[in-house]
Amino acid sequence: MKKIRVLQCIRQGQIGGGETHLLTLVENIDRNIYEPVVLSFTDGPMIKKLMGMNITTHVIPSEKPFDLRVWKKVATLLVEEEIDVVHCHGTRAISNVFKAAKSLNLPIIYSIHGWSFHDDQPRYIKKIKILCEHFLTSRADVNIAVSESNRASGTAVIKSLKAVVINNGINQQKFNPSKNFKNIREEIKVTDSAILIIFIARFTAHKQPLSLIKAFAIALKSHPGLQLLMVGEGDETGQANELVKKEHIEDNIRFLPFRQDVPDLLAAADIFVLPSLWEGLPIGLIEAMSMGKAVIATNVDGSREIVKNDYSGLLIETDNLVANLTKAILDLAGSKSLREKLSHNALKTVSANFNAAKMTKKIEKVYEGLLPVTTIKLKLFAEGIAN
Repeated sequence: MKKIRVLQCIRQGQIGGGETHLLTLVENIDRNIYEPVVLSFTDGPMIKKLMGMNITTHVIPSEKPFDLRVWKKVATLLVEEEIDVVHCHGTRAISNVFKAAKSLNLPIIYSIHGWSFHDDQPRYIKKIKILCEHFLTSRADVNIAVSESNRASGTAVIKSLKAVVINNGINQQKFNPSKNFKNIREEIKVTDSAILIIFIARFTAHKQPLSLIKAFAIALKSHPGLQLLMVGEGDETGQANELVKKEHIEDNIRFLPFRQDVPDLLAAADIFVLPSLWEGLPIGLIEAMSMGKAVIATNVDGSREIVKNDYSGLLIETDNLVANLTKAILDLAGSKSLREKLSHNALKTVSANFNAAKMTKKIEKVYEGLLPVTTIKLKLFAEGIAN
């Protein structure tokens, strides 16, 4: 019998939260029943990784939402790949795919990895973004919110929104602190005695890398043994480098581009920091907790759903962010017992709530609901082979 072919659509081939979610999903999906095909709108390291996994992958170049130039190409791809279900990850992906999918009467799933509207946007921009999200969610057959707070922030402004909540999950065999890892400290020339803080995220305003550097520079005056490793790239990379020079802290900060060896990077660190202004359900935060790291995160949608303050991490407010970050860094750097307590409880939290296999099974149930007859037949067929 023909497998169900699911087009997994993503905005870019770089590694970020939504992209990591997609990789985890295709790694764990039941390949006896489903055949994943990936469409990205930019090239990048994720594309190479997918190809290494023998996943059929396409790139249709576009860096804009609602890009009419790509709609016909998407429709052609859907036909040529004999797609049965379209699963869009993020606003840009669904905005560039929904028209073609609807024209072919294909069911659409929209996974909302954080909304495109935010409180820090100018009022008219936020209103336009809300209208766009209202339109896109109404075009999807099923909307998936990656956290309860993500769904709540959507329904607050889109009254007609219907969404199921399926938390992001990670592969805990991969992010397992008991495994052996590369010596990243040796690579970046950081001593074993130093307290190493790590930031792994895009260098964009909403991730607040500049605020972290400012806070780190202040904390360094009280705790000279601190080191900061910042992994990522983005619009604020240049400003970040300039700020480090201005603060004269070049000896205490290392910059690396996005890399595939995230477990090795996390294993080297003592503290993980994610000072975002908003989040869906941040996979990077879950990965750090799965590696037993003491984490600092902002008290925003998504992050607060993962971290319980002073139990599995430290939650800080975005108001007076630099001052709050500075205090949290110094609190953790100065207390090994606090780091160990947060680490222990972080591991328990991830094991209980953010498992990749459980996440994938829930998403497969969504696919089944859209193609019930075909899926049931395929399941029985696959189970017959397994037995």
